[in-house]
Amino acid sequence: MMRKLWILFAQATTIGLAVFFVLSTLKPGLLPAKAPNGVITLHESVQPHPTRSGEPPAAGFRAAAQKVMPTVVNVFTSTEIKKSTHPLMDDPRFRFFFGDELDNSQQHGSNLGSGVIISQNGYILTNSHVVEAADQIEVALADGRKTRARIIGSDPESDLAVIKIDLPGIIPAITFGHPDQAQVGDIVLAIGNPFGVGQTVTMGIVSAVKRNHLGLNTFENFIQTDAAINPGNSGGALVDINGNLIGINSAIYSPNGGSLGIGFAIPVSTAKKIMEQIIQNGSVTRGWIGVAVQELTPELAKPDNIQGILISEVVRGGPAEKGGVRSGDILTMVDNIQLQSDSSSMLETIASLPPGKVVMLKLLRNQRKVVVQVKVGKRPIPKNLE
Repeated sequence: MMRKLWILFAQATTIGLAVFFVLSTLKPGLLPAKAPNGVITLHESVQPHPTRSGEPPAAGFRAAAQKVMPTVVNVFTSTEIKKSTHPLMDDPRFRFFFGDELDNSQQHGSNLGSGVIISQNGYILTNSHVVEAADQIEVALADGRKTRARIIGSDPESDLAVIKIDLPGIIPAITFGHPDQAQVGDIVLAIGNPFGVGQTVTMGIVSAVKRNHLGLNTFENFIQTDAAINPGNSGGALVDINGNLIGINSAIYSPNGGSLGIGFAIPVSTAKKIMEQIIQNGSVTRGWIGVAVQELTPELAKPDNIQGILISEVVRGGPAEKGGVRSGDILTMVDNIQLQSDSSSMLETIASLPPGKVVMLKLLRNQRKVVVQVKVGKRPIPKNLE
């Protein structure tokens, strides 16, 4: 009896070893593997699982890039530049031999930038400096189509402009991200046409938000990023990893014109407000009270740690003067809005007010509280922008 049991055990063991040998040689993936920590896991296929279309899922940020790239365009502009005629062109003998070949009294300069299609109607958001003074604008889409564009409106103080194209067929449009979506450390993609080499995607992170006092624009609230932004990227898209627009690339910090990892984009919250006004009215209207301001020094803020802004000058005949504001006043509140000791925030607060509205200004004058009423005026165009 024991002999038969031993024979059966030996045969079963032999068959088991044979099966294990065959599987380990021909089908090792069917056997369990022991992880270094002693946990038994199953081998997984090195091939990605196919999608419904039979294609493997997108790797990295491919999906975001493919979503955005059709909506980012190249913007080419030309400007007629008048040039003084060479003095020798006034000599009849010189003109007899050389004719008018050297008479280049008019030349054409060119500019190159990027833009973002924001509507299937063909509206494109770009930088004001890309299209300023342009006699002709041409737009090239990612699918190879090219067409002329016309300027709907421009706002040099925020460096934003809207242009429009008219094309048959489908015009792709970008998806806007949440206005306050960008946070320090977020991964972002910058898409544009740097140096005219063609559409390019670069990656980085949000390095900082609400950057101002850079001297680039009158109204500044930049997103700072280390995604490579170079000349030609201006007006292009800064997007999140889902392909949603969070900013319009505008400027770089660079002594030689190349990317040093410090780029600035206008946040979508600002861009959307400007865009809507330009499309509706052709221009941007801002509030103005006619004062020059400067930030409070620690000495002026003492002893009560005053929060506000110092009125350094009052425009003669302006809304503030008519309302009773004086030079040397400290403006602390506009209606119920508490001002910080930051000239940029004060400028934004006043600019957001509709012209014609009467507001209450709370002031400190010689350490006494004063309240005046001011009728908001329309912000004039700076003389250097007219």
